[in-house]
Amino acid sequence: MGAFEGRKLIAVGGSSGMGRQSAEDVIAAGGSAVIIGRDQARVDDTVNTLSKSGEAWGITADLANRDDVRRVQDTLAAEHADATLLVNSAGFFIPKAFLDYEGADYDAYLELARSAFFLTQTVTRGMISAGGGAIVNIGSMWAHQAIAATPATGYSMGKAALHALTHNLAMELAEHKIRVNAVAPAVVATPLYEAFVPKDQFEATLDSFNGFHPLGRVGTPKDIASAVTYLLSDDASWVTGTILNVDGGVMAGRN
Repeated sequence: MGAFEGRKLIAVGGSSGMGRQSAEDVIAAGGSAVIIGRDQARVDDTVNTLSKSGEAWGITADLANRDDVRRVQDTLAAEHADATLLVNSAGFFIPKAFLDYEGADYDAYLELARSAFFLTQTVTRGMISAGGGAIVNIGSMWAHQAIAATPATGYSMGKAALHALTHNLAMELAEHKIRVNAVAPAVVATPLYEAFVPKDQFEATLDSFNGFHPLGRVGTPKDIASAVTYLLSDDASWVTGTILNVDGGVMAGRN
């Protein structure tokens, strides 16, 4: 029997990168997954791929749109209240100098944090009814440590909010047997960087960050998903409120 046999995962931002890999790993271990993503084609592709190994459902939504978020909440409450696993992995990252920020730039990160808050609230209600569950938020090294080469005040504030949510929910939800943890990656090869790196430069740009990490390479979605699935699993039954650095050693020191 797999570690997630009979358990359903809600993967917010699950149509690519770390979220998709986490969903793949949960299904490979006997679970099922609800994929929430913005791009219809990516959601469909992910669901079609996952459905070859287990049950998967897709929900397309723009998490910066409050009406979309409410629609997702309604769908989760009506059709997936039996989910006992949640991964919040939706995100975007566009380096921008603090003095260049405008209201819309800031609001985009704020809305993403807001969506994580209220989607988690909806899923948590189902977990309480089920008698427990596990939540993993994808935070970031940037919430711990500023990097001059990649100015990211808005992104960092948003991820710091997820770290704070992790700590507070770990305390509030412990009595309901719901564990809440986070993973804080450094540079990971995901579509996150496609927003500002040209396709023909993508691989070379990521390779340029290899030496930034003491272990000599950027991370992979599998590196992060392995930590996520550990924190979701019963192997981590005495772990809650933890921000787990999975960063190639960056928080220990940088080359």
